[in-house]
Amino acid sequence: MKLLVAALASELVAFDPDPEGFERLVTGPGKLQATYALTHRLDAADAAPVDEIVVVGTAGSLDPAVSGLHEIAAAIQHDVTDIDGIAGQHVSLPARVETGRGTATIATGDSFVDDADAVASIRALGATLVDMETYAYIWVAQRFGIPITVLKAVSDNAQDDAITDWRDAVAACSVQLRAEVRERYRV
Repeated sequence: MKLLVAALASELVAFDPDPEGFERLVTGPGKLQATYALTHRLDAADAAPVDEIVVVGTAGSLDPAVSGLHEIAAAIQHDVTDIDGIAGQHVSLPARVETGRGTATIATGDSFVDDADAVASIRALGATLVDMETYAYIWVAQRFGIPITVLKAVSDNAQDDAITDWRDAVAACSVQLRAEVRERYRV
């Protein structure tokens, strides 16, 4: 069985409520909620085993030329620094986690990015997209040894009132993500 994961129910509005071969999980936004909810589900003794985690959701673009749908290859954290003050480096977690597939790098942090200066700083870390959960999802999947696919639809440009753009775009992004999941998994 596959686990269909999203941070927010609004990112799943275009999906069937009970897709064949999938169980749905909405984790809540941010790294802590994502880590807790996914770990709780995967560690539940009475739950069906999961053979793949399929994450769908929205992301902000850090580059005006980047739009559309992207499969995530790697995630970094943009809101951490190590003891030497190096941005993107955590004291005890890997600087980068990888899915083993895809091409895009996403920067994860616990705040909604809506600022040109933040975009420039985050882009300097090597990411083209930004969100609030992907690093946590990949890290948890690795701990459990479960393959993970992360699909992100660009919803906004991560600056200049991006929250309004996101609210307007989330349903259309869900439709785009649903089409991709349907194509890949024939559901």
